[in-house]
Amino acid sequence: MTDPLPHQAGTPESGTPQAGAPQEPGPPVEDRRHMIRRRTLTLLTIVLLIGIPAGYLVISANQSRDSGREKEAKYAATGMTEGWPSKLQRRIYEVPVPIPSEEVAYYETNNWKTSRLYVQFETTNAGLDAFLAGLGVDRDALQQEKIAISDRAQQVTGWEFGGSGSWWGLVNEQRNPAPTQDVVVNMENPDYPMVYVVSRTVP
Repeated sequence: MTDPLPHQAGTPESGTPQAGAPQEPGPPVEDRRHMIRRRTLTLLTIVLLIGIPAGYLVISANQSRDSGREKEAKYAATGMTEGWPSKLQRRIYEVPVPIPSEEVAYYETNNWKTSRLYVQFETTNAGLDAFLAGLGVDRDALQQEKIAISDRAQQVTGWEFGGSGSWWGLVNEQRNPAPTQDVVVNMENPDYPMVYVVSRTVP
């Protein structure tokens, strides 16, 4: 037997195109102007996708920080502390701050004669009913235009009643050692009443 002849250059088996064979067209060469426009649009899209959300986050963070500083300054001027009283304080003074509640702040004073807890919060209609139920009363106990919190307590907290608003109040008087609560509710926005409480007890 004779050995097979090696493939010769230029044959189809060699993979090398033969002279005169038709060439497949390659991808079109991108025009320089088109390339610059495409890259510019890509860069602009990236900037819009990343830059705009980042800008909103910065603005939102600054607004939240400014709002927090304003609240801190407002409460610091009156001694009020932004946030919820502790569970122990709420239990001792029997002030059941409902959930949900916003604009919550409190202040506690103690002396040899009387201890007081001042609390404010904005809640819903259902929250107001839950709060009153926690005191052992209902809305029938509220009296229109009754400012149950004293002028002295208003000076301590910076609260001001009697201006714009629909004011309702009650005094939930209890025998010692149970605390007595003075309550004022601003019903100007009936869906989100603002509640002010002064609970006092004898140590």
